[in-house]
Amino acid sequence: MRLLRITGVDLHLFDFDHDLTWMAFFLSPDEKVYGRYGGRDAAGPDTRNTVAGLKFAMQAALQAHKRGERGQPREPAEPLFIERVPRALNFRGCIHCHQTKEIRRDDLIAAGKWKREEVWVYPLPENVGLTLDKDKGNLVRTVQPASAADRAGLKSGDVVQSINRYSVNSFADAQYALHKSPIKGEVPVSWLHEGKPVTANLKLADGWRKTNLTWRPSLLDMLPSLTLFGPDLSAKEKKDLGLADKQLAFRQERPVHSEARAMGVEENDIIIGIDNQRLEMNMREFLGHVRRNYLVGDRATLNIIRNGKRLELPIKLK
Repeated sequence: MRLLRITGVDLHLFDFDHDLTWMAFFLSPDEKVYGRYGGRDAAGPDTRNTVAGLKFAMQAALQAHKRGERGQPREPAEPLFIERVPRALNFRGCIHCHQTKEIRRDDLIAAGKWKREEVWVYPLPENVGLTLDKDKGNLVRTVQPASAADRAGLKSGDVVQSINRYSVNSFADAQYALHKSPIKGEVPVSWLHEGKPVTANLKLADGWRKTNLTWRPSLLDMLPSLTLFGPDLSAKEKKDLGLADKQLAFRQERPVHSEARAMGVEENDIIIGIDNQRLEMNMREFLGHVRRNYLVGDRATLNIIRNGKRLELPIKLK
C-alpha cells in the first residue's frame, strides 16, 4: 500500500523521520511493525538506500511474520492525526510530511514543553561508532575505535540483532532504535559474533545524538546564518599572527553586513573561531560549522583579531 498524504494517518503507527523523501514499513494485518526501510544523511536523499538492502529487509520481515514474532516495541496510545493538532489549523491544503514536525514543535512550544535537544532526532548509527552494510542492513562493516560500539565489544563482520530491544535489519531500523534511546545513559545491544550470540550495553555520552541538520526542511527556520565573509589568510599571514597553518582565519571584507556590524564586527577583523574552539577549516566551512552545530537564538562568543589584538565578541545567533 502506498500512502501519498500524511493526513488521515495514525502517526503513532507510522512513526518515522518526517523529513525524509520516503519510508517503507513492514506491517502485519494487525499492525505489528516488523521493520522499516529508508533513511538518509546530509549527503543526499538516497545515500543509504539500495534495492538489495530493501529486499534484505523485506525478507527479514517476512521471516519474522512466519515465526509469529510480536514485532517491534510500540507504546500503546490513542491514534494521533496531524490535522487534529491545534497548530495544524494554520496550514491550508495538503500538509507535507516535514510540516508535521513543524506543527508538533509549534504545539510543544506553545505549551512550554519543547526542549532544545529535540532537534537531534534519528541519530546515525555512526554516532555510536557503527557503519552498517547497505545491502545487508544488520552487517557491521566498520567499528570506530573508542566509540560506544567499540567499547561494547562489536567488531567488523558481526551481525546486529537488536538495539534498544528493536530488531535491526536495515539502516532505518538502527536509526529508529537510536531515536528511541535516551539522551544519556545505556541501551542494550545484541549481535552475533562468528555465529555466537553476544549482548552488552551501548554507553551513550553527552551530545551523542548530534549530527548534520542542514538538510532537514523542518528546521530551516531554526538554523542560523552568520553574515560574515572574506578571504582566507595565507600561510604567511597566519604565521605572522602566531596561528597554525590549517587554523581558521579569514579577513572580514567590506561592506560589513548590518547584522554583523550589530554584533560588533568591523572591516578587516580576522575571524579565528567561535567559543574558543580550535577549528581547522576555511571561511565557507566555518559558516557551515556554525549552521550545523548551533540554533537560532543561541548565545556564543566570536573570536577575532583586531589590529593585532585578540578579542571576544558576545553574539546571539540569528
